Amino acid sequence: MKHSNISIFVPHIGCPHLCAFCDQRTISGEDKAPKPDDVRRICAAALDEIKHPENTEIAFFGGSFTAIRRDYMVALLEVANEFVGEGKFSGIRLSTRPDYIDDEVLSILKHYNVTAIELGAQSLDDEVLLANERGHSVHDVLAASELIKSYDIELGLQMMVGLYKSSYEKELATMRRIIDIHPTTVRIYPVVILGNTKLGGLYKSGEYKTMAFDEVVDLCADMLDEFDNAGIKVIKCGLHASEFVERDMVGGFYHPAFRELCEAISYRKAFEREIANSGITSGHAEFAVPQKALSKALGQKKSNKEYFKNRGIELIITPVKELDEKYQVINIWQ
Repeated sequence: MKHSNISIFVPHIGCPHLCAFCDQRTISGEDKAPKPDDVRRICAAALDEIKHPENTEIAFFGGSFTAIRRDYMVALLEVANEFVGEGKFSGIRLSTRPDYIDDEVLSILKHYNVTAIELGAQSLDDEVLLANERGHSVHDVLAASELIKSYDIELGLQMMVGLYKSSYEKELATMRRIIDIHPTTVRIYPVVILGNTKLGGLYKSGEYKTMAFDEVVDLCADMLDEFDNAGIKVIKCGLHASEFVERDMVGGFYHPAFRELCEAISYRKAFEREIANSGITSGHAEFAVPQKALSKALGQKKSNKEYFKNRGIELIITPVKELDEKYQVINIWQ
């Protein structure tokens, strides 16, 4: 059964840094810090509405949760924990900075049934972290990841693709280091450049030149495949659709269906490999895909069919309801 979150945004108040890319109000659409009573109201309403709360976590997102004032953090956790247990939600998920994780804070989180911690790693290249004013190092990410695992709390890592001073090769290197750490989950956030941030200024001045949009889609498509092959679940690829982001962005890699664009490229590359292995240069290629993945395999506006048609190949996609694999080759012929 599909996992879900009850998302509660704790804005920028918890973060001691202003990173070059960050405008938390725009990203979350929230600028008001929740009170414990707000958490109680949100959780109680969700518990009444959700049929399977045992597959749902209460999630504190939007800021650096473990960097907020300690009494405030504990007050939020105490209320959230009232809604965790048998017949209630399965646990508490939160996002935070890697340099605000230590034994003391993990002991508190464990006590209040925190089940998953997502670290905003963003990059595993120290030059990129410094240029984007993250305020932490690669070592901080590695040390925090190891410590979280030692407390038997699920680890998630968040990375940003296309930051200032990064490159295609550095993104692949970050991906490989994340695979070595082997978190349970990953979020891939291609950079969205917001106008009132330092990155926005660098972009407008011409100092910050980004990769092409299609290049980033291609890169993220490969990352989806590599993480999947490593047994790491990608729970997000691209920022969620937001009127605030669309209003304030001046550049970067935003699309309301970014992940589907990447998954379409992933399918295209897989089909291309199978066709190349068959040795034919024109003809027909038929593949079975899970029924729920039909639109991804076809591509937006059937772009994958058009791509192969322009290369002399008729692509035939057959949806199969019970198929567990990503795809199966049915037939490739002249």
